[in-house]
Order: sequence, then structure tokens, then C-alpha cells
Amino acid sequence: MSKRVLVSSLVGVAVIGGVVAGGLAMASTATEMTLENGSAMYVAPVGGNAGSMTFTAEARDESGVRGLNVVAWPASSKLDPTEAELRHVDSATCREATDDFFRCTYTLKVTKKEAAELAQGAWHVSALATANDGSTVYLPRAATFHVNH
Repeated sequence: MSKRVLVSSLVGVAVIGGVVAGGLAMASTATEMTLENGSAMYVAPVGGNAGSMTFTAEARDESGVRGLNVVAWPASSKLDPTEAELRHVDSATCREATDDFFRCTYTLKVTKKEAAELAQGAWHVSALATANDGSTVYLPRAATFHVNH
């Protein structure tokens, strides 16, 4: 075998190996699902109008976002819900903003009677986001808000 054939074969193997390695590197750089910029707000009922608790967050995943489960709980209760428990609570509405970015909003209406029974002080919001590929991200304290009577 001539040196020219050997050298060109080695160059071909190096190029093919580089393409394969680059493809593997690209495949392994998939980003993990994120849930960020969570914020919550409580608005007390006024007059005949209901109040509300609203939680918003940004969820991101390359496969898309299947859903976001949310629960609000008074800090004084020491409830501290688990990820497993959040699989069975209310869901937020998520709308796609870009290819892998979703804005999710959860709103709970609060009547005057319900508001009077709410514990005053700090409340936490726990959130569990699920991507279309099944990956999840759980934030036990995605946001905090205050209830005042």
C-alpha cells in the first residue's frame, strides 16, 4: 500500500471520527428542563368581587412542556408537599412563547368566605413541571406570597 493511500485513509478516519464524536457531543448537550422566574400574588376579595391567588412561571424544555402542577400552602402549616404529592393537584395553563419556552399561569379564585378562613402570613407555592419527554423539575418553594385580612 502506498504512503499516499495510507495517509488519505488516516485523514478519512480522523474526519469521520471527528464527525461522529461531534454528533455525540451535540447529542449529550441536551438541556435539562427548567422552571424559573416563579412569582405569586394574592388579591383579597373586595365588595362583591372574588379575590385570587395567581402563580406564574417560565418552563423550558427542548421536547416541550406537558404541564405544571401547583399547590399553595401556608408556611405556618409545615405541610411541605412532596414531588409525588404534586402529581395529584391542580394544573396551571401553559402557553408556548417560543419553541422550548412556555409561560405557565395558575389562578385560584377566592371568595370572601374562603378568604376569611385563610391563614394569615406567608404562604408558599410548590410546583412540578413535566416535559413532553417525561422529564420533570420540582420546586418545593417556587414562590412565596402573603395573605392579610
